[in-house]
Order: sequence, then structure tokens, then C-alpha cells
Amino acid sequence: MADEENNSVDIDTLRENSKEWGSSFTVDGVQYAASVFWESLQNVDAPFLDAKEASENVLVGADLFCVKHGKSPQLGLCISSQGFKKGMNVAAVAAVTAMSDSSSLLAVFKVDSGYWYLCVRNDVILSDGDVLFVKEEDAKEQFMSMLSVPDWSKKIAPAEWGIDETEQKDIAEVLASGLDSKLEKIKALRGTELLIVVVLSIVVGIWLIMFISKTFFTTKVQENVVITRRAQKKVVAEVAKVVPAPWESMIDPRWMLESCRESILSLVNISVPGWQNLGVTCTPSGTVTSWKRDFGRLSWIEMSLADSGLTFANKSIEKNGNLVTASISFQKVKKINSMPQKTMNEIYNTINDLFQSLNLSISLSDGTLKSGEKIYYFVSFRINSTYDPEIWVPMLTKFSGLEVNNIYYNKGTWNYEGTIYVQ
Repeated sequence: MADEENNSVDIDTLRENSKEWGSSFTVDGVQYAASVFWESLQNVDAPFLDAKEASENVLVGADLFCVKHGKSPQLGLCISSQGFKKGMNVAAVAAVTAMSDSSSLLAVFKVDSGYWYLCVRNDVILSDGDVLFVKEEDAKEQFMSMLSVPDWSKKIAPAEWGIDETEQKDIAEVLASGLDSKLEKIKALRGTELLIVVVLSIVVGIWLIMFISKTFFTTKVQENVVITRRAQKKVVAEVAKVVPAPWESMIDPRWMLESCRESILSLVNISVPGWQNLGVTCTPSGTVTSWKRDFGRLSWIEMSLADSGLTFANKSIEKNGNLVTASISFQKVKKINSMPQKTMNEIYNTINDLFQSLNLSISLSDGTLKSGEKIYYFVSFRINSTYDPEIWVPMLTKFSGLEVNNIYYNKGTWNYEGTIYVQ
């Protein structure tokens, strides 16, 4: 099993290594922290304890934290070496509290250092839902991939993107009307914890004085001892909240591979003279793709999409008429219970042997996921090949505890990303 000093959460993996991201932006002279990693907060009264534990088990190396209160309290974690500083205002907390009437929010704001992406689902900021993208195309791709998910209370995007049913908001007005929350040091003794130490010190001092005074300066008086039967205290066993293991309800890898293959091929088969497909991304929520104009007319691709027979969840056209983006959503995700059967070493050895026999390369890394009070180990994989999902179905589905998270296709090359949980 992997050593526990390995990073429990790989932020670069969550935000995709190929996408550049920043740690802060400035609005009206105020610096705001972005790209904060979020997880649920269990101990609302003493968040410092949760932050300290999370810095050791979830985001190893985190030395700064903040708190988002509300219906679903959350802990924000970050690492100062990545550009974060103590005392920075936290953009996500200000924005979420300013738009508290929207329980599910999908937004991209254009800021001075890039495009800030914010995704909130059922009052919870997703772990990868607070990212400051440096490049506009990365932010737009992330936004469109989530846009296929239904039931957003509010959808915000730059007006120049021309995406239907979205609105543009002034980031300065949003942040100014929200609550302030600042990054704090995890290892500092602060607030409630400091008050507790002071109070305990005073109580112990008073008790010590009273004890010495009673022992040396008072005359003992014999007292009649009255013995009474103490009522037996009824002990009620606390029922621990049961948090299911991640593999008890995971996306069926066969369904994912087959559904993505069908949807991706349907999109790339839309051939339009003068328009080039820029690749298709498939996630459990659906697929999204874009076409770029080399020559020809906008009406040609609009006609091709209309005649394709596909039902699009969203379509958008840039104002210059040279880029068209469309997405298809999956109506029902199939999930299974797939308990892992192999140890970390067995998974590595089996996969390496398999890919050596196929003369193919695969990228592997390990990590951990904390769910409730338990920590689960997994192996992340990335495959780059010319084989479509139909070929990989029999090979990948023989691994129990496996989940395919993302499939990307572009010009004959397929990229697969997923995880395999460890026994």
C-alpha cells in the first residue's frame, strides 16, 4: 500500500495538468484568493482541528485555510508556496454568500488575471469548482462540460461567449455584497482555541489556590456522612453516521465507455465544409465539442447540426461567428457496486504486465480519498491510444473498483482517465 506521506489529493490532477491556473485576482484594489480546494467541514465550532487533520490526510502540505458557513459548511484549503497568503480575501465565500438565493450556481467571471470558474451544487462548492484559469478556452471548456448538467439555479458567463440562458454579472458588485472570509494559518493558535487555553489556565490556577488554602489554613471538622444511592445513569450509544465507500455507488465503466463512444462518434461524424472539429470531451454528465471556422459560412454548420438528428443540451456561437460549441447530456447515469479485489502492488503489476504485452504506455499514480472517517487508496490512470472505447471494454472492466472519469477524442486519438480503488 502507498506510503501515507503521498499527497492525498493531487490538485494538479483535479484541475488538469494541461490547464494553467492562478491563485489570485484583484478587484477594486482588493486581492482575492481563488483556486482554493474545498471539502466538507465536520467540526463547525472548532474548524482549526478539521483544518489541521485535512492538511495531514487530504491536502498534504496545506498551511492556510478558511471557512464557508451556511447550510453546508465547508473548509477551504490551500498551500502558501502556490501563491496564497495569510489575510487574503476568499473569492468563493464572498460570491456564494452574495448569491445565496442560488443553491446551484455555474459561473465564469472575466478578471484581471484570467477567467474565474465557480461551480456550486446544492450549496456545496465542488472540490474542483473554484479555479482561476489563465486561458479563456480552458475556462470555457470547463463551463460547457458542466452546462449539460440540468437544474442550475443561476448560470453566469461573459456576454461575448454568446451562450443561451446565461447572464453576465459585474464581479465587483458580486464580491462587494458578499461576506468577508480571509485565509488563516493552520498551525497558529487562534480565536476559540486561544480563549479555551486562557480560560483553562485561570480555572486551574483558582483550583490550585483553593486547594492549598483548604489544606493548610482550615481545621477539619468531622461530618456526618449520608450515603445515598446514586441513580444509574442511562448510557445511550451514539449511532455513528455510516458513510458508504466510494465503490458502493460508482459509475459503471462499461456504461461510460459505451455511452461516450456512441456520443463522441455521433458528434465527430457531423462533417461541415470549412469547419474543423476541435475535439470532444465526455464525462458522466455528457459530451461537449467545438468547431472552428477555416472558411465557409455559419449557416452551413447550423444546418448540419439541425439535420444531425441529435438533441443538444446547449449550443453557443461566438459573436465573431468563427466558433460553435455544442453539448449533449446523458439523461440517466448507470451506477454499480464494485468492491476492489486487488492490493496496490497487485494493481500496478497487473496493469504494467498487460500494457507491456500490448506494447502500449500508461501513466499511473496513486493517492487517497477521505470519506467520512475513513481513507481510501486508489490508483489513477491515463491512457493515450488510437483504440476506441469498444476495444477497451473487455480489458478495463475486468478490474473491480474501476471508474472511468473522462474520455477525450481528437483526430483519431483517444485519451482515457480514471481511478481504480485498492483493497
